[in-house]
Amino acid sequence: MTHFYTRTGDDGFTGLLGKGRVPKYDHRMEAVGSVDEATAALGVARAACQASGTAALLLAVQRDLYHLMAEISATPETAQQFRKIDAGRVGWLEDQIDLIGETVAMPEEFIVPGDSTAGAALAVARTVTRRAERQTTKLVHSGDVENREILRYLNRLSSLCFALELLENQAAGRSSPTLAKQDAPETSPD
Repeated sequence: MTHFYTRTGDDGFTGLLGKGRVPKYDHRMEAVGSVDEATAALGVARAACQASGTAALLLAVQRDLYHLMAEISATPETAQQFRKIDAGRVGWLEDQIDLIGETVAMPEEFIVPGDSTAGAALAVARTVTRRAERQTTKLVHSGDVENREILRYLNRLSSLCFALELLENQAAGRSSPTLAKQDAPETSPD
């Protein structure tokens, strides 16, 4: 019989990739948890997306995030063997953003998420990615994580999520996003 639990974390500690255990509230585990949440949010978006190519792109990103979580979870002695996020992967993300930028216009103002289901899911993924970036920055600045490309990747990923939000809104028939700034008063529903 397959067990879906190990009981090894019942004491409030979890293992690192390498020797050692840390409390589950350790900064490293907080960052891994936020990246895991971003992966899940991207999965919701992937399940709802309509634009051609979005699902495959999001799946590739989700797989990158699993590598990223492994490196963050690794001890300094073992981190190198889990390193897959490098300048090349950051460049790949930039290329994807540039391609999307050829088909959608950047709004001149802040937008309100919710113009499409997939777009809203991507907005959630963007905000969770930003939190993961902040938590990972703490790890890089404290020396717990050496690979600065992880920070660049997460930063570009939030930009990709925004560009994909616009693309998905467009694919759902919304030619322009809902702006956060309201010029004329709206009527309230009865």
